[in-house]
Amino acid sequence: MNALHELAHAAGLAPHWSDYRGQQREVSPDSLRRLLAALELPADSEAQMRDSRRRLEAESAQDAAPELLIGDAGLPTPLPRIRAGTARLEREDGSVEDLRLVRDGHGQALLPALDQPGYYRLHADEQVLNLAVTPPRCYEAAATGGGAKLWGIAAQMYGLRQPGDGGIGNFTALAALLREAAGHGADAVAISPIHALFSADVGHYSPYSPSSRLFLNVLHGDPAAVFGTERVAGIAERLNLLEAMRGFEGAALIDWPAAAAAKLSVLQALYAEEALRIEAGADPLSREYQVFMRTAGMRLREHACFEALHAAALKEDGRNWHWRSWPAGWRDPGSAEVAAFAALHPQEIGFHMFLQWLADRGLRQARQQADAAGMRIGLIADLAVGTSSGGSHVWSRQDDVLVSLGIGAPPDELNGLGQDWGLTAFSPRALRRHGYAPFIETLRASLRHARGLRIDHILGLSRLWLIPEGAAPTEGAYLSYPLHDLLRLLALESWRHRAVIIGEDLGTIPDGFRQRLAGAGILGMQLLWFERDHGYFIDPSRWSAQAMASTSTHDLPTVAGWWRECDLDWRCRLGLFPPGTTEASERGQRARDRRALWGACTHAGVTAAPMPPHDQPETVVDAALEFVARSPSPLMVAPLDDLLGLDQQANIPGTVDGHPNWRRRLPDTPEAVLRAPAARRRLGRIKAARLES
Repeated sequence: MNALHELAHAAGLAPHWSDYRGQQREVSPDSLRRLLAALELPADSEAQMRDSRRRLEAESAQDAAPELLIGDAGLPTPLPRIRAGTARLEREDGSVEDLRLVRDGHGQALLPALDQPGYYRLHADEQVLNLAVTPPRCYEAAATGGGAKLWGIAAQMYGLRQPGDGGIGNFTALAALLREAAGHGADAVAISPIHALFSADVGHYSPYSPSSRLFLNVLHGDPAAVFGTERVAGIAERLNLLEAMRGFEGAALIDWPAAAAAKLSVLQALYAEEALRIEAGADPLSREYQVFMRTAGMRLREHACFEALHAAALKEDGRNWHWRSWPAGWRDPGSAEVAAFAALHPQEIGFHMFLQWLADRGLRQARQQADAAGMRIGLIADLAVGTSSGGSHVWSRQDDVLVSLGIGAPPDELNGLGQDWGLTAFSPRALRRHGYAPFIETLRASLRHARGLRIDHILGLSRLWLIPEGAAPTEGAYLSYPLHDLLRLLALESWRHRAVIIGEDLGTIPDGFRQRLAGAGILGMQLLWFERDHGYFIDPSRWSAQAMASTSTHDLPTVAGWWRECDLDWRCRLGLFPPGTTEASERGQRARDRRALWGACTHAGVTAAPMPPHDQPETVVDAALEFVARSPSPLMVAPLDDLLGLDQQANIPGTVDGHPNWRRRLPDTPEAVLRAPAARRRLGRIKAARLES
């Protein structure tokens, strides 16, 4: 092994990888050097490589006394660099216990077993150790449901409808969906990501490309829920926006730039009227606001400051979208220039904090609706795999992330050029250096008002395909992450929040990875379209009992759309057929797949009817939902689009403007759509199948 490969291995980079055909591929030396440089491990010469190796060795020595020591509940914890003797243990509730450390057979000091998972501080040998005691598994759906087969509904948050929403789904509509779903017997509602986006660029609306995963998309807030429908409508009318906003509400597709701009204008006027009152803390509502501000702390102020700076930079020059193109003084959140800007623009910064309060309040009240309705899980949030490198999180925490590296995927059967998702990720070295605090706070932000969490591309806890800035996706390599530690901390946060964890484990997964997830109590995902064996759909009785089951997801066709070939229509229109295939071959295969699906449904006993034609998918949707509901999965989730028999999917990967991604709205309010005869029939079949399975 040459020196470059040795350094790459030491840094966690894989010089070789297996493609989707199982063939070994080698990362070019140039790509390795660029990736290592982005990891602050220069490798352009023998001398640089020696220096970089010494840096890694020094960090490894420091890791022997980590910032956060992770132990297992019920087992003694080895204590590095601590002598045996007395110690004092501080618990999260403030209680203190004196105890005596012992030594193992190798002379290593041991903390006696702690049965209660949680975070502790240990004072021993004139040192203070931060300690995480983790449970063996995440909190599980089976425990939540007392062994019952749970089920829920999945919805795209932005697509929900509510009178007065201005054309974008809000948390009042989410509360209505939770109430209505609970009334039909559902145990959970899973939603698309609701992370903070970019208020200064409302055309940047993909929920999987956030500015920050620590805060919320403020466009989902509902000012009318706090200040009254008439008050908000009056402001919109005064701004000559009321008619336009009502037009947005009735549209089938979201006009993000126009609808978001109108809503933000109304919110700005509302804040101008309310700022003095809510910041004074003199009445219950304003005191609630002050508590939120204190709890959110400096992180919220930094996010709000970024939002104001971003708006100012774009106003000055539309090319200043990324903070790295801003004036030098603005690129550092701790600079005197940023402090001076904040001092000169308190209203702008206050406005963005106000928006976060409104959104957080609405989400909290939605969660309370689920609790009051007795849902056994309630709200399941969605955690995007990374953040935009141009967003507030990266700007404010540049040491935590790989600023100049992008996340993506290597070439595969459907994407021969690979993928660059336009996101960046945590640095694994920074995670260890900071005691995993960035990972922990991200989990806590997502679980603040949720009882479940779907983790997008959970393979990222083990490895990520990283691409040098400006390079093609084919020039990337895999970087490994500390999976063992991350799974243990995920289990701890799951246990503390009593939240089930679902890992999106679709695609090319290394051998043994799903077993690692199952061992940690994390549900994988099983989708109808992928559960096949030699072209035949697998009987639901043979599906896994360690995965969430569903018909489809946002990146795949709905059942009705698949049956009618709407996805093939789009792929034909956009030229997205895989290499070596044609429209005729794909449509011929779909005809065979339709027969296979109907045959599987017939064999499973969910239908005895003749197979319907391709343009009549109603009974197919009924059968497919019941088919999946019969699986032994502890949690089955029915996409709302399938419950309604809709034929267009939310997103087509690999497209930007050619398909209306992340724009489709439901045809009516949650109450109306779930009470429609077809939806009620399908909900009833799912409920019955879950009780029988």
